[in-house]
Amino acid sequence: MNKYNNKYSQITQDIVELSELCKNNSKIDPEFYGKFEVKRGLRDVNGKGVLTGLTEISEIQAFAREGDQMVPADGKLYYRGIDIEQIISGIMKEKRFGFEEVTYLLLYGELPSETQLKKFSSILAGYRTLPTNFVRDVIMKAPSNDMMNSLSRSVLTLFAYDNNANDISLPNVMRQSLQLIANFPVLSVYGYQAYSHYIRGNSLVIHTPKPELSTAENILHMLRPDSRYSEMEAHILDVALILHAEHGGGNNSTFTTHVVTSSGADTYSTIAAALSSLKGPKHGGANIKVIQMFECMKKEISDWKNEREVREYLQALLNKKVFDKAGLIYGMGHAVYSLSDPRANILKSFVEELSEEKGMEEEFQFYSLVEKLAPEVIAEERKIYKGVSANVDFYSGLVYHMLGLPLELFTPIFAIARITGWSAHRMEELINGGKIIRPAYMSVAKRQKYVPLAERTGSDN
Repeated sequence: MNKYNNKYSQITQDIVELSELCKNNSKIDPEFYGKFEVKRGLRDVNGKGVLTGLTEISEIQAFAREGDQMVPADGKLYYRGIDIEQIISGIMKEKRFGFEEVTYLLLYGELPSETQLKKFSSILAGYRTLPTNFVRDVIMKAPSNDMMNSLSRSVLTLFAYDNNANDISLPNVMRQSLQLIANFPVLSVYGYQAYSHYIRGNSLVIHTPKPELSTAENILHMLRPDSRYSEMEAHILDVALILHAEHGGGNNSTFTTHVVTSSGADTYSTIAAALSSLKGPKHGGANIKVIQMFECMKKEISDWKNEREVREYLQALLNKKVFDKAGLIYGMGHAVYSLSDPRANILKSFVEELSEEKGMEEEFQFYSLVEKLAPEVIAEERKIYKGVSANVDFYSGLVYHMLGLPLELFTPIFAIARITGWSAHRMEELINGGKIIRPAYMSVAKRQKYVPLAERTGSDN
């Protein structure tokens, strides 16, 4: 690696010049997108996604019909036609964990009976074990400071341990999917423990998952040195997993799953591609940005309850004067939702209770104030086509922060949940697909003639 870095440092200027050449010759006139009616990001000017497929797995609603018009409405999320709020309410009323039940629902299209759920949970518990020496030879021997890269590497390496890795028949893909769903918590937490020990110099703690524990409980059990956690902590993490498990076929990582699946690729390659998509700060990494933004705000704002001071900071964020100078208030706004994100509303209701247990009420009130003021500031500073509200990342980051989860695991925990949705969509694509997904791109390059090498002029020195 040092040899590579030394070589790279010697050619840095050449790379910079080549990058500039690439940039100068790859710019497309922004007017062309309007001229040719290109839906950038596969969305129209109002943020509505271009219809590219059908699904029965989940549904997102952000508008309601009033006469002949569709008007912004409070957001709704349905898993297999069931309102997510009803799912959460039912599970909490019975004081049990629900991620496994939701996994069953998303994969098989119906709620399990008590017997079916017990059997399914037993299958997952049985699969929650890695190949012999995998932890030692794969996770521990190459620790990474990037947990998503570590998770992707582990997924791709599992291909070599599967005798039927390339078989994309439904029973085999189902088996692979259940194994990955069961092992994502193990791969993620062990990857973090390797990083914490070998890179951060902390004690190495490896707890074996317990078959009698839920996914949420096992995450806390494996992560914490003393394996201790409160009932409220485990239930709130379970709720977060449920809310992140699925969000329609059009989100970036799930669409990636459909695209790669349509090519006939194996399960490990498909899920690794989805992980790569989720890693981006515009997708799964957004809650990290929320936490980092608030940490900066807490240092710069002297009185967290002063509306004028908070408002001025939010204006400075939008005007690229503070934090990362990207001009964004992270955690606010969504590609689909307008008036509200139901996932954010659900999490907020639990965060308030958790803040009391953790003695972090003041921080919760600070978040609530920003949630109230940010849409007003955005409406004043930006031209918007629909409502702006807090999205799930706004409160999920706070939940993980209150639970004491390391920042490095925020996005992997998203993946631990979303592997369920990816698996359901992969199988839906295999069952109903047939054609490789291939959208159209229009070339706007000018025609030119080939010039012999000796006749070319350039900026050679």
